[in-house]
Amino acid sequence: MKQKLTIQLMDTHAGGDVSRIVTGGIIPLPGDSVRAQMEYLRDQADGLRKLLLEEPYGIPEMSVDLLVPPSDPSAAVGYIIMEVMGYPIYSGSNTICTATAVLEAGIVPKKEGKQSFLLESPAGLVRIEALVENGVVEAITCEGLPSYIHTHQASIDVPSLGTVTYSVAYSGGFYALVDAKSLGFDLTLDEERELAVAAHAIVEAIQAERGFSHYTLGDVGPLPFLHFMGPVHQVAEGYYRSRSATYVHPGVICRSTTGTGTSARLALMNYEGLIRPGDKLETISLRETGFIGEFSGVEQAGEYQVVKNNITGKGYVLARSDIAVNCDDSLVDCDGLRHVLGNYSLF
Repeated sequence: MKQKLTIQLMDTHAGGDVSRIVTGGIIPLPGDSVRAQMEYLRDQADGLRKLLLEEPYGIPEMSVDLLVPPSDPSAAVGYIIMEVMGYPIYSGSNTICTATAVLEAGIVPKKEGKQSFLLESPAGLVRIEALVENGVVEAITCEGLPSYIHTHQASIDVPSLGTVTYSVAYSGGFYALVDAKSLGFDLTLDEERELAVAAHAIVEAIQAERGFSHYTLGDVGPLPFLHFMGPVHQVAEGYYRSRSATYVHPGVICRSTTGTGTSARLALMNYEGLIRPGDKLETISLRETGFIGEFSGVEQAGEYQVVKNNITGKGYVLARSDIAVNCDDSLVDCDGLRHVLGNYSLF
């Protein structure tokens, strides 16, 4: 009899971005930290990411978050983020979805009102504040990674687009920040395909011309993200709103504005002197969903002004399911996968 291979999932979304939370079916991974476990998965078992983000099980626009044992005993659980571009060390929307799933699964018992707990991402510990009303998780606030502007107002010649002006922020990954109006975009849903084509061309041109190095992490790979920025409107004292769209290379326009994209915007607004600690920016997606970024402080790290920030959004549970992994299916590639499948669950 052939071994029955299954993976347990809780599908969630935040701002429209679907995160598939893997709650069981993967054996404990080697590594003395969540970052080390992520590196093992990336280098030795990338089949899991491919399986859940490609046909017939998924699509590249989704993300996957694998729950793993934390290395820090103060954390409720660890999680490894997987996307079409690979393994980002942090993501706001994925963190919001993972925190929601942890509460809904009972790994962290729900408490009425505000409650706090820690998760462990590949970037380190993340403080979560959840708002629960009548048993419903109404909001998740998570720490954004310290963010800064690496490059301000550079320009590059892009085939079919001409000269494009961009800035580069680090907020968990390197982001090219581009003014949407300068390319004729209003950031509406009907422009989604054209935005993806333009972003692809810009990112390809930047990757071919230059690389970026983080001031402590060093080389973190080619620039993977682009964030289109709409005009910023002040809607109240210390409260701003802007339409936004985040692109993940290759080819994906995110459904949400993304947490790291929002953090990157806060870093740029601080750099340009447009925002003060305590101010908030609400980013609005092509689908009219939003995240709220709060600029909580700034510190100097060498030549960079590093912005501390928090991101607030709401996660929703879409489904709980068992994926039957059929390696005899011609559409299913089990290479880099079989050795991590097993009857294991964190709860």
